[in-house]
Amino acid sequence: DFDYERWPDPPDHPLQGSQILRERGYPDDVIYAIKSHADYLTDCPRVSLMDKALYACDELSGFITACALVRPGRLEGLTPKSIRKKMKQASFAAAVNRDDIVRGAADLGVELDEHITFVIAAMQTISQELELISQPESPGSE
Repeated sequence: DFDYERWPDPPDHPLQGSQILRERGYPDDVIYAIKSHADYLTDCPRVSLMDKALYACDELSGFITACALVRPGRLEGLTPKSIRKKMKQASFAAAVNRDDIVRGAADLGVELDEHITFVIAAMQTISQELELISQPESPGSE
């Protein structure tokens, strides 16, 4: 969602970003996948595995980030159980659509816990770049 901060509202997101990528020579299938992750772009149904994977990871990666940010260990030790528990709290990361998370895993044909585990593991490999590395506990936080 590189264009989301600049164009957060439909239909600009993701159409503006798609145009930028087209101008930079990105392949059509990548641009299509980006467009297909927006449910309101009904002329771009999710067909390919890439389309479905991008959709399945979009809301979930944001939700995992929110969960990690409230933990001293960040991504370290984060489990599907803790993610599902936070999903039940409507006030936590309220802008994240929980139905999209569940639908994304189902569309990929994987169990939700398996998908959450996979996305956490993928994010852990780039935790430094995501600035989600474990934080030392402060004195007296026992």
